[in-house]
Amino acid sequence: MNDSISEYKYCNSLTKYSRLNTREVKIGNIPLGGNNPVRIQTMTNTDTLDTFKTVEQTIKIIKAGTDYVRYTAIGIKDANNLINIKNELKQNGFTIPIIADVHFNPNIAEIAARLIEKVRINPGNYVDRKTPTKQTGINELKKIEEQLICLIDICKKHKTALRIGTNHGSLSDRIVNKLGDTPLGMVEATMEFLKICKKENFHNVVVSLKSSNTRVMVYAYRLMINQMLKENLNYPLHLGVTEAGEGEDGRIKSAVGIGSLLIDGIGDTIRVSLTEEPEIEIPVAKKIVKHFENLYEHEYIKPIKKIGINPFIYKKRETFSVNNIGGNNLPVVFASLNGRSIIDNQIFEQIGFNYNKKEHGWNNTDTSVEYIYMKKNEIKDHFPKNVNYVIDSEEWINLPENSGNILPLFNMNDYLKTDKKSKQINFVKVNYSEYTNKLKEIFKNDNTLVLIIQANTKNKVAEARAFINELMINDIKNPVIANFTYDDHDYEFFQLKSACDFGVLFINGLIDGIWIENKNNCSLEQINITSFGILQASRVRTYKTEYISCPSCGRTNFDLQKVTAEIRKQTSHLKGLKIGIMGCIVNGPGEMADADYGYVGSGKGKITLYKGQNIIKKNIPSEKAVDELISLIKDNGDWKERAIN
Repeated sequence: MNDSISEYKYCNSLTKYSRLNTREVKIGNIPLGGNNPVRIQTMTNTDTLDTFKTVEQTIKIIKAGTDYVRYTAIGIKDANNLINIKNELKQNGFTIPIIADVHFNPNIAEIAARLIEKVRINPGNYVDRKTPTKQTGINELKKIEEQLICLIDICKKHKTALRIGTNHGSLSDRIVNKLGDTPLGMVEATMEFLKICKKENFHNVVVSLKSSNTRVMVYAYRLMINQMLKENLNYPLHLGVTEAGEGEDGRIKSAVGIGSLLIDGIGDTIRVSLTEEPEIEIPVAKKIVKHFENLYEHEYIKPIKKIGINPFIYKKRETFSVNNIGGNNLPVVFASLNGRSIIDNQIFEQIGFNYNKKEHGWNNTDTSVEYIYMKKNEIKDHFPKNVNYVIDSEEWINLPENSGNILPLFNMNDYLKTDKKSKQINFVKVNYSEYTNKLKEIFKNDNTLVLIIQANTKNKVAEARAFINELMINDIKNPVIANFTYDDHDYEFFQLKSACDFGVLFINGLIDGIWIENKNNCSLEQINITSFGILQASRVRTYKTEYISCPSCGRTNFDLQKVTAEIRKQTSHLKGLKIGIMGCIVNGPGEMADADYGYVGSGKGKITLYKGQNIIKKNIPSEKAVDELISLIKDNGDWKERAIN
């Protein structure tokens, strides 16, 4: 496509970093949006009726550096107890704004709105979700307006902020029947509520459109902003990937989704939803936000005047296939061994290869890299044969004509000067500043050429995206590998930064491979885990089981961390399977919209199992539920026995 950028506007600029202009919303003593910094928040996982435990956990969260704390309000008693929590915090010297999380019952939201600083409601379950007829659909809209106006009046009177928090998997049947379980449906559901707020001249509003699917989440927010701009609305945005999971998976997935929006100046507050204690979420969120703080004064990048993609619909950039790169191939992974003082068997194990002692050779695994960059004189006969080695062009030109799996890496000048090139595949390092009209024709006429795009500016993503956009509008279809280098001693920070940077390029369908380097103490194994984790979190290449597990809250009916660990232990070999692990029915089918199987708390000590969105078994005793889940997977033909090495 080759369209005016104005039709697809969702941020200030694609090449110059700046925060999207949103209105300031008052939330107690800590305002949100406008010129305020990106705020951090999380949610307690205690019983809201247990004032002592809830306050104790809240203080831990505050000390970790949060700006807001949210509590579940399951029933009227929970809502009423929020004032006790608030008062107890004040007595301990804490005046942090507190937020009520309300589902299903508008009366609970109205009680909470009288007592605390902010209330979150979900448009998908704020009214009856039963399948509507045309008339019941009209009645539902009337009911929404009546109930929302009551809440708005209370919020106005008590200066309470309101979050319209739409979730991908809990859209009403009326919306799903009309637009499907899609980003467009999420925007429609949200706009229904925002139009009522606008009509009532109530603007102390925050918006969120969350999903456990990073692609859905990013496109929903972009569409939402585009729609708000058309309606002359500028409410601040709360970002988060729901049920991101635990450990590295949860961190990478959160960074891919949240970072894909923060890079364009989108987002006024974030929550990283990990299946861990809530105070642990705060430093992770802070690191994600910190990554974008140095972009305000980045170097000049030529503006994009025409856009080569639709930023609201996923479509992979069209490329031709070179070897196993581009075309319909899955994205490839590079590893750099260049500069390593020791290259031995352990190094290859770190990048995904298993040594078979019986056959005296190397086997590939699901995390084996496809390309290894190193020096020619370091390649030995006993190294893996089922991989491609990439060496600098000045070494490669001295090799015999048929060099098999050893391939050249050129810089742009050497590529233009030399007559000797590989007939199979030529990698060329290039950045946006080197791109000229002369190169357009060269790229078009060389079907062996794969571009290794690097960045000269601090805004790596914007520079790479602008370059690839130029390729697209000029109909240049060479595959592209993004190659970014970091300089981080903190492994978690490195992982979050690279997930933020590479994630958006995959979410946009722009690149065909990932090549991450770190100048500091990250091991090759850590870089490899990060690379494959980004691919899975971006929904472009699956290499293991995916767990959609909620971060736990006061509604949770079992020990989420313990159960998630047990399910992971039993099922981690089921590559490609998506398993939802939800603490309660509120976050059950709603937040595991695209899971293959679901394990959902339906009461104290009781579990309900799902196949897709369908309930299969209800109220299973929790001590039997993991075994029952495995039986369900087996009964549906999705079980495989674990391979024995």
